[in-house]
Formats: sequence, structure tokens, C-alpha cells
Amino acid sequence: MTQLKTFELPVGTQLAYLAEGGANIIYRIVPPAAHQTLPAEYRGKLLRLRKDTPAGVSYQEIARNFDKTIRPLFKPEELVDQELVYLPKGLTQQCNEQLRAAELTEKRPKQRRGVYLSITEPFGLLVTDMTSFGNPGTDLAELKPKWLLQSPSAPMGVRRCRTCALRDMKNQDARRVGAADTRSFCPLDLVSEKFEHVLRAAKFVKGYKDHARLARVLYRNPTLLKLQAHQRNMKDVGIYGPSPLSKDKSLAMTLRDCTMFIKVAIPHGASELAHVTFVLQWRQPAMAPRFTDGF
Repeated sequence: MTQLKTFELPVGTQLAYLAEGGANIIYRIVPPAAHQTLPAEYRGKLLRLRKDTPAGVSYQEIARNFDKTIRPLFKPEELVDQELVYLPKGLTQQCNEQLRAAELTEKRPKQRRGVYLSITEPFGLLVTDMTSFGNPGTDLAELKPKWLLQSPSAPMGVRRCRTCALRDMKNQDARRVGAADTRSFCPLDLVSEKFEHVLRAAKFVKGYKDHARLARVLYRNPTLLKLQAHQRNMKDVGIYGPSPLSKDKSLAMTLRDCTMFIKVAIPHGASELAHVTFVLQWRQPAMAPRFTDGF
């Protein structure tokens, strides 16, 4: 379960910036000295810190909703686990100083600049490290499945799924200002009964070169099909769905806005072993209106 940890990060522990999205920044926890090792509770973990955004929700609420609503839907091994941990005083301020310094040296992604960590959030989230760090024999693929079913409010006979239609609309806007198109897979291909459709989707997954191997893992994958089934059960979305401020809307959003990690290992030339997990972070009701825009 997502438990409230009463300990803080070890004194002197350093954080190494790893990646960031619109709402969080992910750090790797490193020991204060090269010859030292991390305590057992931090090994194989990354630290997620919350940004100061208008739609921000406290990590306590996110953890509560994760335990109550998300965790019962999946097996433990199908979810990237998370644990609340107290942050030592001044840690987020120190990280914000590093972010500003990274902006001055052009090291922080341009689209993320100007937004920093919340200094009022007392917790971080320890999450399972899904990178291949320390495990060179493992390949990692990462993707966002999005809507694995057609939107229930889509017009009859429409040819494109919601995700593809939205991408086409954005590409039209981009062309007007001379920007390049964005290309990606159709989410419906991921759960297709035809292997060639899954292979077509796999070719768009960035950073993973063996498309055929990835397609074999994705084809009729039980964890992916379970996500599709949960989306089907929470089908009242789009312009005819529940109130944008309801818990049902938040759950439906969460199931359609998760990240999927696929770790694939080939031990000693034997058959492929794959581990498929999801990052499902509760989407607060305040973010719901963007899911009611169009079909």
C-alpha cells in the first residue's frame, strides 16, 4: 500500500535530475559519497517531486486516491508502486535553485522553464525505478496508450480515433505557423487482433529499435487488455460523460492518461521475458475540462 513514511531522506543525500513532465520532476537519489550505499528503503527507487501548478493536488490526496481507486484494479506487479516520504527542510528550495541554474545554461528543456517545485508540499513520492539503470541486460520502452477505445461521443462512421483526430487538428494548427507535424501511433492499433497493426504502432515508440520484438510483447498483452477493459467500464467520458468535477471523471481521465513501461530481457539467449507496468497518477477534477473538448 501507499504508506505515510515518517523518515526523511538521509542527511546529505544528493538528488540527480532525471526527467520532468508538466506536473512533476523525477530525481535519482544518490549517496553523499561514492563509497557509501543508500539505505535499503531507497534502493531501486526514484523520487518524484510536485511542481507548483494551478491544478496541483497534494501528494497525500494523490496517494489516497491511488490506494482507494487505482490499486484494486490491477495486480501489484502491474503498477509502478509509490510511497510517501517526508522531505527534509530546504530540499525543494535547493532543487529550484538548480533548476534556475540549468535554465541559464540551456540545460533545462525550453518547454519546462519558468515552472518550479512547490515549496509548500511536505512530501515526495518514492516510485519504483523503471529505468535500465544498473541493469544493462534490460531494454526499456515507454509509451502513453491513451484512449484504447473509440470515444463514445464520436460521430457515427468516423474513421479516426479520438487521439488521432486531436493530433491531426494540432498538426493543422502547426502547419499554419510553419511548424512540423507530430507523428505517432494510433492507440487502437495497440490492442488490435491483427499483429501487423500492433507492429505498425510499435514502429512509433521512440528509443526502442527492435520494433518486431516490442510488437510481440504488446500483441494481446494481458496487462494492456486489462487497461482497455477498465476504460470500457469507465466509458461515460467525452461531452456526454459525468460532471468534470466528479470522481468518476477523474478515474476515467487517469485510465486514459497513464504511462506504460515495458522492460524486456533476454537471459542467456532464452525466450523473451517482459515486464509491463503502468504509471497511473490520479488526475484531479480540475483537469477534466480538457477531456470534454470535442469528442
